Amino acid sequence: QVQLVESGGGLVQAGGSLRLSCAASGRTFSSYAMGWFRQAPGKEREFVAAISWSGGSTYYADSVKGRFTISRDNAKNTVYLQMNSLKPEDTAVYYCAAGQGAYPSGSPLAYDYWGQGTQVTVSS
Repeated sequence: QVQLVESGGGLVQAGGSLRLSCAASGRTFSSYAMGWFRQAPGKEREFVAAISWSGGSTYYADSVKGRFTISRDNAKNTVYLQMNSLKPEDTAVYYCAAGQGAYPSGSPLAYDYWGQGTQVTVSS
């Protein structure tokens, strides 16, 4: 069982930056691939970024590539999402997720545990 708690969301102007954190409970955090997804009002949940259990492999949605960076610190049981050059279309609730697969995946079906989400709002 893994419990995930996101933090770091907030209101930022377009062009600004935010860093999201996702703290995980459980001693097996380092064995999970981790992902970030987001859901805007009236839209389906979409993939943002993912990272392998070791941190050696990452995967990004085209919409955030070059602007967002996912990383993890297994000693702190935490995964991060650094978001730069934010756009109003990045506004959404951001969720982190943990999956037992070895490699980062863009499919929500690959993830077994989900956090409650943190709101990110980007003003124009």
